[in-house]
Amino acid sequence: MTMLRYSAFAGAAAALPLSLAVGAPLWVPAAAAALTAVGIADVLQTKRALRRNYPILAHFRFMFEAIRPEIRQYLLEDDQSAAPFSRNQRSIVYQRAKLDTDKRPFGTQLDVYQAGYEWINHSIQPLPVNGHDFRIEIGNHPDCPRAQPYKASVFNVSAMSFGSLSANAILALNGGARIGGFMHDTGEGSISPYHRENGGDLVWEIGSGYFGCRNEDGSFSEQNFVANACTPQVKMIELKLSQGAKPGHGGVLPGPKVSAEIAATRGVMEGVDCISPANHSAFSTPLEMLAFIERLRKLSGGKPTGFKLAIGHPWEFFGIVKAMLASGITPDFIVVDGSEGGTGAAPLEFTDHVGTPLQEALLLVHNTLVGAGLRERIKIGASGKIITAFDIARTLALGADWCNSARGFMFALGCIQSQSCHTDHCPTGVATQDKLRQRALVVPDKTQRVAHFHQNTMKALAELIAAAGLTHPSQLKPHHIVRRISPNQVKLASALLPYLEPGQLLDPSLLSKLPPVFGLYWPVAQAESFHPLQ
Repeated sequence: MTMLRYSAFAGAAAALPLSLAVGAPLWVPAAAAALTAVGIADVLQTKRALRRNYPILAHFRFMFEAIRPEIRQYLLEDDQSAAPFSRNQRSIVYQRAKLDTDKRPFGTQLDVYQAGYEWINHSIQPLPVNGHDFRIEIGNHPDCPRAQPYKASVFNVSAMSFGSLSANAILALNGGARIGGFMHDTGEGSISPYHRENGGDLVWEIGSGYFGCRNEDGSFSEQNFVANACTPQVKMIELKLSQGAKPGHGGVLPGPKVSAEIAATRGVMEGVDCISPANHSAFSTPLEMLAFIERLRKLSGGKPTGFKLAIGHPWEFFGIVKAMLASGITPDFIVVDGSEGGTGAAPLEFTDHVGTPLQEALLLVHNTLVGAGLRERIKIGASGKIITAFDIARTLALGADWCNSARGFMFALGCIQSQSCHTDHCPTGVATQDKLRQRALVVPDKTQRVAHFHQNTMKALAELIAAAGLTHPSQLKPHHIVRRISPNQVKLASALLPYLEPGQLLDPSLLSKLPPVFGLYWPVAQAESFHPLQ
């Protein structure tokens, strides 16, 4: 065994004098000398036990370990293995973005008798497909009309910041949004010149760092907010409380990555660590949060204003809803971010074990607003691994009004799921600030692909709802979705998942009859604090 461990080192050391003695081509002793030097360095170093015990050979392990994701993806992965997105999921985006055929022959590859399989019930009298530009109006409820309501597509680009994505990626996403008439969420990194250049509709996301609307000390600046919010390209204002990739966790963009462009966009110092605190400084209670939302709405000239969150403690969201009832202030929309994650890199524990998955989070938000009698006034957006038209239909049926996708649109840009977003070494130029790598992403071509992906996904959605006998995705309800529970049992989502009736939370006598989460946590939630009553 010892001979095997040192065989490569011994072979290289022996090859050096032998190759010189027999007059071998110069590259042979040069290679032997280089390998011998590597072996000596391996034996003498003290940081890696493997290199000391397996000089030279250990480097092959490191090499294969480094390319393990590529080996798995290209050689071993099956079409349905979703880790985090399957080859089939990625392929459907590529095909629709490139206008290739997205049809599949020879039947489904899915096991339709496996628990968890879902489908949409079709009608024996399907309707003709009449258009695919499906929209919902945000900020125009009769009880709370806004000065500048917005008609949004039911499928849009989710929050991804400049700094996380490259300049070319932002240009292509926004150009595609302009062509397709859908909205592009800026992410919390604020509005960069690349968001503005092509003129696509923007949702300005404002996080705890108040980038683009901050004072030097990191506090909120009215003056800077108005300068950005009142531009015609900004259609809605979104206050970010948390995100599905790392809920309850702040963020740091290291100083070396804070370029002059990023510093100017965010309103921070170039070359200095850019910190996104875990908490907001502009408010500390649900009532203060709603007052801040109302302030943003007025400062923006009456544009629809809402918030995004990943659901954690139920009583915190219940406290926000109680504050709506107490103050009379309601957001125009709420975006629910599932813990399925997104483009943001996060510690493994946060990625795998913090936050509520989209289905449960969406149900909680939808049911709470229904039970409080507020659902008709507030639109709900949803994001979390939404790729196909069925993903959209299912999410709308469960309670959302529109869907956002981040990674779906990244695939449309050419992302190959290398999962190197946080390394600045993205091989396709999507998630990097490396100027040379960014050149790989040709903006005019990718702009068209973004628009095509959206358009073809909407066409597929139109065909789905027409098959179900519907004319608009807003007509989708839980009873349209069927889920297999076991090999011999299926249930409609309306029977499987709990749904409240309007106003149920306002009658204390009904709390004991509601799902336990409401009976336990609604009574202890309070508008005056995010903490529960003791």
